[in-house]
Amino acid sequence: MNALRWAIRHSSTGDLIRAVYVWQVYRGALPHLVPLSEIEALRPEADQFVADTVESVVRELGIEPDAAIERVSYYGHPGKWLAKLSQEVDLVVVSRRGHSNVPTLLLGSVSSYVVHHAHCPVAVIPEDRSVDSSS
Repeated sequence: MNALRWAIRHSSTGDLIRAVYVWQVYRGALPHLVPLSEIEALRPEADQFVADTVESVVRELGIEPDAAIERVSYYGHPGKWLAKLSQEVDLVVVSRRGHSNVPTLLLGSVSSYVVHHAHCPVAVIPEDRSVDSSS
């Protein structure tokens, strides 16, 4: 959510923010074998999650964002989706959640993938501390 907070705070009038939620269903070691019907059955929940997240952040910030915020969800590998979507935008903003048990790992797997495969600049915002308006 810090990435979304940062994007909203640093947006300008007329900007479009695309709040993207990429999700996967894992069934054992073979996530690609999840039936399409199961994926589609979960899509409304994913769409609602991204909508609720945007509303929560906007309400928390107590501001009307200067930018329009598009809410979208995709099924698949988050890094690959964000890298693909980076062809359509000027900046990708991702969070680094730090789920790794390796203390020296500075980027999570998704943020690292995006940094190395994006077609535009990438801002990586730490998820583990607050983001003030000057960040």
